Amino acid sequence: MRASSQIDQRAARISTNARLRNLRKRAIGTDGERDLKHAVEEINAYIAIRDILLTQAEETTTSANLRSVTVANELVETCLRPARPPYEAQCLRESDAVRERERCASVKLRIAELRQCVIS
Repeated sequence: MRASSQIDQRAARISTNARLRNLRKRAIGTDGERDLKHAVEEINAYIAIRDILLTQAEETTTSANLRSVTVANELVETCLRPARPPYEAQCLRESDAVRERERCASVKLRIAELRQCVIS
């Protein structure tokens, strides 16, 4: 009898693990295309917001505007980092990410130039 209960417990554990794996697969793979599109749209929205804030900071250079564009640029940089599992599909294509990382670097330089104007 003891062997039978051990087998039953082991079968229950295997069954539970299989269900968990299936749940993870469904959570990751069900709407992959839609998730990818949504993630890319969201990242592009952050980029657009950053660009709008940069334009505002260039038009009216204040410490507050520079802080806003700095925070927005840092957020965009964070979104452009290579994604870790299971989120690899929720990021920009690498060619787009490289271009935007370069843009982030140029925005940093522009913020530094504008900051000099505020200090002067």
